[in-house]
Amino acid sequence: QVQLVESGGGLVQAGGSLSLSCAASGRTFSRYTMGWFRQAPGKEREFVAGISWSGGSGTTTYYALSVKGRFTISRDNAKKTVYLQMNSLKPEDTAVYYCAAGVDGSGKYDYWAQGTQVTVSS
Repeated sequence: QVQLVESGGGLVQAGGSLSLSCAASGRTFSRYTMGWFRQAPGKEREFVAGISWSGGSGTTTYYALSVKGRFTISRDNAKKTVYLQMNSLKPEDTAVYYCAAGVDGSGKYDYWAQGTQVTVSS
């Protein structure tokens, strides 16, 4: 069982930056692929970024095209925390952002955080 607690988010002007953090419980954090998703009002939840960890091979990251080059996902296995650095924010980035965890290789995310609001004003 994994519990996820998010922090960060808030209100920022277009072009600004925000950082999200997601702290996980459990002993096997390094075995999980971690991801960030978002859901805007009236829209379906969408994938934002993901990061896996392959031990000595390091991490592999994945990004939605809409955020690639602006957002950076990272993880600190010692702190059991995943981060999402969001730069050059746009009003269309406004959404509730969710952290999620899934067992590496399963292709799915089984555990979800409560969500945090990110609002980008124009």
